Amino acid sequence: MGTPAFNLHAFRAAQRAAPLSDFARELFAGLSLGARSVSPKFFYDVAGSALFDRICELPEYYPTRTEVRILTDCADEIAAQIGPDAEIVEFGAGSLTKVRLLLDALEAPKRYVPIDISGEHLEAAVERLRADYPRLMVQPVVADYTMPLVLPARDKGAGQRVGFFPGSTLGNFNPDEALAFLQLAHRLLRGGGLLLGVDLVKDPALLHAAYNDAQGVTAAFNLNLLRRANAELDTDFDLDGFTHAAFYNSPMRRIEMHLVSRRAQTVTLDGQRFEFEEGETIHTENSHKFTVEGLRALAVKAGFRPAAVWTDPDHLFSVHWLQAA
Repeated sequence: MGTPAFNLHAFRAAQRAAPLSDFARELFAGLSLGARSVSPKFFYDVAGSALFDRICELPEYYPTRTEVRILTDCADEIAAQIGPDAEIVEFGAGSLTKVRLLLDALEAPKRYVPIDISGEHLEAAVERLRADYPRLMVQPVVADYTMPLVLPARDKGAGQRVGFFPGSTLGNFNPDEALAFLQLAHRLLRGGGLLLGVDLVKDPALLHAAYNDAQGVTAAFNLNLLRRANAELDTDFDLDGFTHAAFYNSPMRRIEMHLVSRRAQTVTLDGQRFEFEEGETIHTENSHKFTVEGLRALAVKAGFRPAAVWTDPDHLFSVHWLQAA
């Protein structure tokens, strides 16, 4: 449907002409596919990160408040699993909000290593955290946490090195990617563990409302990816020419987010023209939903030993303690 074949010669010529950013390379490749897509990690520039913070406060968006309730109500049990003098490594740290619940519950945490792809947003959040936790060593890492990482050397006096991965971000990966991330986390956390939050399978009506909020914040978050491309990559997306769409794919147990072309149009990226027909989409995100048993089986496959699991009374969300023996 109006999609050109991938032009490898043009792509390599563009690479030789000037180095492309990761965003440009992945968007170019994604727009060249028959089913167009782009990674959701590129949502999170400064504006996108701020919009996601607003999403987390929406009445329809149950995951954040439900996970916060679990972390609050079960704080003592979670702290008992982690133990004293822990080193906390947070993957995709964002605004460093949920980790405060963990830090407050822990006995004398030694160090906190937040990892995030949005450096400017991370820097501002770290400044606020340091002001509130002056005795805590905070060492931020600006990186894509899905790629091989080098973490600071362990402190000899520290307790367990514990990964923190809340928000059901694991659900943004396809099954192979989720397994690969958990295997990476297991290698990084060996001898410690991972505290992982994942969304559970539930009534599709609740899921639809969570990703199609009445205020349109999720739509703005989705469309911000195109605004970012225009600002950083000199593309010419017409933001009024695309609309947000999110729906539950029941057989795949996932929410899908797309940007739908409202009309036939052309977009240019790095000298290449990409034709869109009316109704053609860019697939921007998946959010897979899990069962408790399915998540535990995946963790075992990655090398973890599943231990405690906590859920809310309505079984909307779950938090898992996975030991990295």
